[in-house]
Amino acid sequence: MHKQLKLALTANSFFLLAAGMLGPIYALFVKDIGGDILAAGSSWATFMIVSGLGIFIMGKIQDKIKKDKPVIIIGYALQSMGFLGYFFVADIFQLFVVQILLGISMVIHLPAYDSFYTKYLDKGKFASQWAVWESVYYTTTGIAALIGAFLVKMFGFKTLFLVMFFWSLVGLLIATQLKEKK
Repeated sequence: MHKQLKLALTANSFFLLAAGMLGPIYALFVKDIGGDILAAGSSWATFMIVSGLGIFIMGKIQDKIKKDKPVIIIGYALQSMGFLGYFFVADIFQLFVVQILLGISMVIHLPAYDSFYTKYLDKGKFASQWAVWESVYYTTTGIAALIGAFLVKMFGFKTLFLVMFFWSLVGLLIATQLKEKK
């Protein structure tokens, strides 16, 4: 596996770790800020719909941009800001703003990340090298769920959000080391 794939996977792993810490307990956070099940579902739906529709459009734009690294960095930086944004959320409206920001971060970085990753795949190893990404995704997210639940139980959501922000900054710093394929 190419060194740049390993580096991209490492950077992405820190973002997966950060995001995965909140995933399973998201509805509990929504309840803590005065929301109900409809607020949890609709705010999550907002994130997913913004991401899904935007990624489709951004993929076409990214094909024309050609450079992946700067776009990945911008998307990751916005995602880090979104994770920090959770720390300041005090009501449902603010939560929707953060969910939209996080959706936009996904719109920006995912097509560029996929493009970057694809460029470094070894011929004849496409399935196994994409399987590494999938394996990292599920394993890291599973571990993150346990860590996140533990952190919230022991220290509360505010601490969780600071830890998420910290890990995303580590991923962002690692991503700055990516090199475009010539």
